[in-house]
Amino acid sequence: MRVRHRTERRTILEGAAPTPYEAVIHEAALRIMVGERAASRDQLSALLSLTEANHITVRVTPFDLERFAGAASAMTYAGGAVPKPDTVVRDAPQGAAFIDSEAQLNAFRTFFRKVMDVSLDPVRSGDLIHKLRKEL
Repeated sequence: MRVRHRTERRTILEGAAPTPYEAVIHEAALRIMVGERAASRDQLSALLSLTEANHITVRVTPFDLERFAGAASAMTYAGGAVPKPDTVVRDAPQGAAFIDSEAQLNAFRTFFRKVMDVSLDPVRSGDLIHKLRKEL
């Protein structure tokens, strides 16, 4: 199911009418090496190439950020112009949890805005990703 989700997400991001996409990635996730250095370097290169698209924004939350109470797990907030069908997907050891209650969505919207506010801007984020890639 996760592979299918990733494949469909790629189609949405790279199709004829791509959907705007904003991502916030903690520096720790960028530094974790799954496999060999070359694989990590390729992943960072792919991420950098995605950021060249006008509809994709990537921000990095750096290690040295003070007073940041970040997410303990991956979160995907899928939303649009009309907030009613918004959904949050949280990855957890026992599987994905889908959240769509308005009260919880409001909490996640607030959390996501706070994370965006404290993360590096897109240019500085790209610079950090490039630096990490060069270190490999």
